[in-house]
Amino acid sequence: MLHLRLIVPAGRSDEAVAVLEECTGVTNIVVLPGAAREPAGDVVLCDAAREAANVVISRLKWLEDVGSIAIEQVDLSLSRAATAAVEEAPGDPDDAVVWEELAHKVSSESRITWAYLAFLAIATQLAGIGVLQNSPILIVGAMVLGPEFGAIAAICFGLLGRRGRLITTALRTLVIGFTVAIAVTFACALVSNWLGWIDIGNLKVNAEVQFIVKPDKWSFIVALLAGAAGVLSVTAGKSSALIGVFISVTTVPAAGYLAVALGLGDWAEVAGSVSQLAVNVLGMIISGTATLAVQRKFWPQVGQRSSV
Repeated sequence: MLHLRLIVPAGRSDEAVAVLEECTGVTNIVVLPGAAREPAGDVVLCDAAREAANVVISRLKWLEDVGSIAIEQVDLSLSRAATAAVEEAPGDPDDAVVWEELAHKVSSESRITWAYLAFLAIATQLAGIGVLQNSPILIVGAMVLGPEFGAIAAICFGLLGRRGRLITTALRTLVIGFTVAIAVTFACALVSNWLGWIDIGNLKVNAEVQFIVKPDKWSFIVALLAGAAGVLSVTAGKSSALIGVFISVTTVPAAGYLAVALGLGDWAEVAGSVSQLAVNVLGMIISGTATLAVQRKFWPQVGQRSSV
């Protein structure tokens, strides 16, 4: 369930409470007259089934301008009324997409931050070392560490809702992030080559990781499956499933391979790395957007009246 805390202008509390009482899947309604100070007003609390959240939020959207709506996940609720509310709401909680929550999440993950750049740069360097050392274990570690899926999910959401600004922001984050990560790894490869630690021969004896520079139809199919699984894990709040998505796609390994191939002047491997990176990103965007579209179409109770 979700817990909602509303701050409502004193003169409109009855209106807000009436909406809550009318909506399916809402229970544990509490009104605290005059409890709010900034903004001033009444505090209204309630619990809502995840499947019912979109309708509640859409009908109380006016509070965004004159009050506030705060929502948090309820990890445990021991209440017959709450159980009845969940059973009354249409659909299943794991299928429900709270579109406002998703919009907020992808918006925050579409922005460039120092943490995002650091994680992606470190992941790409690990991938580069894995390529040079012919180490699939390091490649897998780099895959798990990479933070790029948040920006890809934001692009999918932007395409679904035709949000040009979100798409532009997420694309910029993706491009700048990989550019910085590749540049850092490229510089490290140049220094390592100058010190005599590595040479182009390292790229000729790495059979275990050659799949990175040899994209084929299976690369695209895996990217499609990973994009769908990734979006489902985000919308259902199943973050553990994202680990499998990270390990499935070859975005970070391709970036790492690209950087070391550039540093060592192996142009054939550069082309293969760029192709692999493009295939994976494109596949995830296509399937991620399609998955969101299917969720909105075939679970109408999930997306109805939402602002998407």
